[in-house]
Amino acid sequence: MKQIQSIKNKIYNLDKLVLQLKVWEKEGKKIVFTNGCFDIIHQGHIDYLAKAKDLGDKLIIGLNTDQSVSTIKGKNRPIQDEKSRAIILASMQFVDAIIYFSDPTPYELIKAIEPDILVKGADYKPEDIVGYDIVKQKGGEIKTIEFLEGYSTTSIENKIIKDYKSKV
Repeated sequence: MKQIQSIKNKIYNLDKLVLQLKVWEKEGKKIVFTNGCFDIIHQGHIDYLAKAKDLGDKLIIGLNTDQSVSTIKGKNRPIQDEKSRAIILASMQFVDAIIYFSDPTPYELIKAIEPDILVKGADYKPEDIVGYDIVKQKGGEIKTIEFLEGYSTTSIENKIIKDYKSKV
């Protein structure tokens, strides 16, 4: 029971996270922020998040709510609900905090967190990443990480559908 509680303790609301950020700031910790849907966790996610954590001391993940995932990915998504996705992410040793967001972008969340390092996939140009202006103004860094080739939730979903249709 202690293990699951320590995992759940990594899931924050904004007020609690702001207080935790003050502690980490006093400790001189470098804060890394990334965001996404993280619907079906796969090796590509693990690789990306581990590399993001290597850029600093504390990794915060902005997690799209179920409603925002449906808006972005379509009515059949998410496959897993936000609570399940948050618990899975929080169980990873290199993840320090999860916070939900439902806005179309994490801009307001980034403004509240003011991370030292903002991370997204290398499919983005740094200057096109939401929150670039906030992090640059603070003197922080914007980093991109190459995705692990061949891994995506969409490709997993398509494989499941294809395999199912071939058996029907």
